[in-house]
Amino acid sequence: MLALYLTGGVSLKGVTSNPAINVLGLGGSLRAGSQSERALRIALKGAEEAGARTRAITGSELVLPFYDSAIDDRPPEALRLVEALRVADGVIIVSPGYHGALSGLIKNALDYVEDLRPDARPYLHGRPVGLVAVAYGWQAAVTTLEQLRTITHALRGWPTPLGGSVNSAEVKFDESGGASDEKIVNTLRLIGRQVVEFARDR
Repeated sequence: MLALYLTGGVSLKGVTSNPAINVLGLGGSLRAGSQSERALRIALKGAEEAGARTRAITGSELVLPFYDSAIDDRPPEALRLVEALRVADGVIIVSPGYHGALSGLIKNALDYVEDLRPDARPYLHGRPVGLVAVAYGWQAAVTTLEQLRTITHALRGWPTPLGGSVNSAEVKFDESGGASDEKIVNTLRLIGRQVVEFARDR
């Protein structure tokens, strides 16, 4: 089951003597190096610090056909996403907030979780999910986080106690894995650690 995290040019960090926890990160926008993608990388760093193996599917990798449950023939990129979700012990989702809501890119990717419905572990059943919303303003950041929590519950996942609302009008992420507000960095890393801790305890 772990082969997906060991191939494909994906670097793995933070391997410990404990059974490996696989954490999948989904997020970003179509703009490479977006603020939401950088926030995701920081949260995944927190998961790695807690001993997890991580993988990120971001930006252009999330460009998929509109989800249609009546279609069985999925393109390779959709199959990769669904399989990555299938083997994940925990998930971190970071969405930009557009007009008070999560992006269509992220929502469509989450719709593909429906393909896990017939599995022995359907949807995101029992898995911890760390959630972060990044928007230019507090209103969109907060409402987007609320929507992500609602969707996670509908998919039978467990949102971590700590979620992140980031106002990108006040906080800027840099290319080195930091941000203009160290408290935001600490919050994002804690979200990543909580995903690992709850995945290990369940």
